Amino acid sequence: MLFGILGETRAWHDDGTEVPLGGPARRALLALLLLNPGEAVSADRLADALDPAGALSAHALQSQVSRLRKALGTAAAIEQAGAGYRIVVARDDVDACRFERLAQEGRAALRSGEAERAAALLREALELWRGPALDGLTESEPARPAAVRLEERRLGALEDRIEAECLLGGHHAAVPELRELVGRHPLRERAAGLLMRALFAEGAQAAALVVFEEARRHLAEELGADPSAELVALHRELLSAAPSPAPAAPPAQLTAFVGRGNEVSEVAGLLRVARLVTLTGPGGVGKTRLSVEVAGALADEVCFVELAPLRDGTGVAQALLGALGLRENGLTLGDGGQSPVDRLLAALSDRMLLLVLDNCEHVVDEVAALAARLLAACPRLRVLATSREPLGIIGESIRQVRPLDGDAAVRLFTDRARAVRRGFTADPLVVRRICAALDDLPLAIELAAARIRTLDVEDLAGRLDDRLGVAARGSRTADGRHRTLRSVVAWSWELLSEAEQRAARRFTVFAGGATAGAALRVCGADEELLESLVDKSLLELAGGRYRMLETIGAYGGERLDAAGERDSVRLAHARWLLELVRTADPHLRRAEQLEWLPVLTAEHGNFLAALGLAVESRNVEAGLELLAAASHYLWIRGVAASVAPQAIALLDALGGGVVGGVDGGLGDAPGDASGGVPPAGLGEGYVLCVLLAASGAGGRPMWQRHRAAAGSALAAAWPGDRPGRHPVALFLWMMRNAGEADPRCAFDLVSSQRDCSEPWARAAARYVSGFGPLGEGDTERAGREFGAAVEEFRALGDRWGTALALDTLAGLAGGRGDRARAIALTDEALVLTEQLDALEDSADLLVNRGDHLVGEDPAAARADYGRAAALARRAGSSTGLAAALRGLGDLAVLDADLPEAQRLYAEALERVDPHWVKSVATRVRTLAGLGRVAEARGDRAAAREHYREAAEGAAVMGADTLEVLRLLGVPEDVVGSVVGSAGPAG
Repeated sequence: MLFGILGETRAWHDDGTEVPLGGPARRALLALLLLNPGEAVSADRLADALDPAGALSAHALQSQVSRLRKALGTAAAIEQAGAGYRIVVARDDVDACRFERLAQEGRAALRSGEAERAAALLREALELWRGPALDGLTESEPARPAAVRLEERRLGALEDRIEAECLLGGHHAAVPELRELVGRHPLRERAAGLLMRALFAEGAQAAALVVFEEARRHLAEELGADPSAELVALHRELLSAAPSPAPAAPPAQLTAFVGRGNEVSEVAGLLRVARLVTLTGPGGVGKTRLSVEVAGALADEVCFVELAPLRDGTGVAQALLGALGLRENGLTLGDGGQSPVDRLLAALSDRMLLLVLDNCEHVVDEVAALAARLLAACPRLRVLATSREPLGIIGESIRQVRPLDGDAAVRLFTDRARAVRRGFTADPLVVRRICAALDDLPLAIELAAARIRTLDVEDLAGRLDDRLGVAARGSRTADGRHRTLRSVVAWSWELLSEAEQRAARRFTVFAGGATAGAALRVCGADEELLESLVDKSLLELAGGRYRMLETIGAYGGERLDAAGERDSVRLAHARWLLELVRTADPHLRRAEQLEWLPVLTAEHGNFLAALGLAVESRNVEAGLELLAAASHYLWIRGVAASVAPQAIALLDALGGGVVGGVDGGLGDAPGDASGGVPPAGLGEGYVLCVLLAASGAGGRPMWQRHRAAAGSALAAAWPGDRPGRHPVALFLWMMRNAGEADPRCAFDLVSSQRDCSEPWARAAARYVSGFGPLGEGDTERAGREFGAAVEEFRALGDRWGTALALDTLAGLAGGRGDRARAIALTDEALVLTEQLDALEDSADLLVNRGDHLVGEDPAAARADYGRAAALARRAGSSTGLAAALRGLGDLAVLDADLPEAQRLYAEALERVDPHWVKSVATRVRTLAGLGRVAEARGDRAAAREHYREAAEGAAVMGADTLEVLRLLGVPEDVVGSVVGSAGPAG
């Protein structure tokens, strides 16, 4: 017989039928006896449970016991024991006892690392519960403690089960269950901790930190207590954690891999002994699919780089940065002068990674040069390339990918045909003839097999014979793709309706795919047409975006030219893109920025294509409009440097005339603009173009040439009585000018917008205005301005501006000795930069936090500097790495390790870009550190020279930085002499 007290008290015979126990008195009596099977329960306790008023006599109790015995029969004996009773049953026959045993075993398995076994035991234990323990008896004093104890054990088992399932990868499913658990039991710190970890594993770090704050508030309000040390440690761990960007994984495959198992093993083996392997062969032979399978067969971390969307070789390095999940510069303009190649070298210098470079043939020279440089500088890197021709560099191992053998080709055709027509069968000889006519090329076979949906195999064979005669006997001088796939794609193309052909050829203007809405608008198609193109394997649909195979796109592009539509369709594409970025722009300064940033990131290739059209046609107006509308996105995402070459080209074209804008036609007559004079109404676009041109490597000459004209244009666009269209131009203008010798005009222009009607410009002006009193030493007034900026940015929901202003407030707090406040503000800013995926800025904030900690907790400071260095290397940020090395150098000085300090300072100095404001402070502090090292070694002349260089740099930054130099020990006469010769600082 089985007994249950985890819910209403019940009993069942071995065959599952329920035992009729009678009324509530007998059920209560049985429940109390079952709490501890085999142990005596006093008659007084039983009587109190049955009648709390104390009116139940011993005779009445005996009567209830007798009736219960009769109901249970011989399956369970109720014996009299002294002054009470006990029930004699096996403990495992009682659900509460069995639950406690399973829960205990599950917890032991969890602690010993057996997560799968633990989850199974705990699920079995929790399934025994039918409702509240001792349901209906909790009002009686004897039953209440037992019910509370069992409920506590149930919650503990529930937490154990969730922890075990999370260890098995079930974070996503655990989040809603944990939210409900925490909502019902807000004081259970373990549940809160599990929810924090599950949210963090799902990438929701901000939400995890909110859970901690809610738990802290509940504990304080209801218990007057602080969170436990464990929960506080977890909170600190999440604050300091910086999720590494995930490299782009190989594309997921939806079909079976046929016929190349041995080749996968061969190429994987080759990669174990060679660091560069290139898969060569004609287009459509299956190089990409083979590379995906090889990557999956290896245990290494893999980054898959799709080069097919690139129009030319200028974007190869940027494509690698994007695939690695790295931005090209930080939010605060810290790495604007660093080239993408330098960032790649910094990010990959000691990383074990397999880099798959897919479709290199159209950018083979640039890929070869970059691969050679990366392999020479990054000893743990391996490269697998796919191309129609070898890269041609030393150390390359070439693996020719050939068409499928006859049997594999037939299996591939049959497999793909059965996917579109259930139960497909055909004469193997006919299928073999089709595959042979297609040169046994996998892509051609797949395209042909897709037609089985509407054609019989005999009809298909006949059409292939007619259409592919040229392919079977083509010129040997034609390239491989044209000797084979041109005829295959042409045949598939001719089977399309006129409307399908029109939509397909127009789709080729997209770079990196398109959403349904974009495709419908630019291609002049409807949803049925798009679906038809997907069905016929001309388009692929994945992740909500349509994509076209590159070989089909190349043929479609030729058809677009033949139809005379290229100019008009590219213009329609550019108009769509401009409308998109214009729509998104205001949202990037609001709380919706996290929703819109991924939208624009997905369309980055299309943005570059539209911008490329403006550059090619020397359409300066169109280019400036595009850059102006997209500038906020480019800076927040850290990809400003990716458009620096186009911005420079537009500025060069500005001197020779301006073509009509995106809303006009291509090829219109040049406008009236001359060098340095922006087109009417596009002053802000001109300013942002200058800033973007200056953000790339080698952009300083362009900045020097256009700075004055851009300053005048910006002042005209923001006269003070009405706002301009792009407030980010003001902020970036100030940040870029802050490192110059004469930033006063920029400061005055931006700070004059304090009463502007545009709220983001007003917040930016507040932020910039704080630097005026800060430079004069009035930190109290500066703090009010920065605090007001924080509140205004926060009210808008802008994480970028909020993080910048919080960081500055943290610096003020640290300057007045309030390190706890400084650290708290920095932690808050870190959460925001991580939401924006701003690795460089997170590294910068970690360095700042380390600076706040170095005086009181050198070990914690060292940890922050170390994490910042790792983040900067991961992001390829030389400026961030320089700042972290400077901090580690300061610690080496405190440890009296002068050789190590000298090494760290020297390396930091090598990585600093002297033209950017963010780098100036790092350079100044590094030089001061070198001065201290020289002084400690007794070399006063060298120390004085380092101090002099540091003071000269600080003079440009203003009084606050000079005061820092004094605190760092730079001699007063050195500081004074430099200030006197430099004049008043901006």
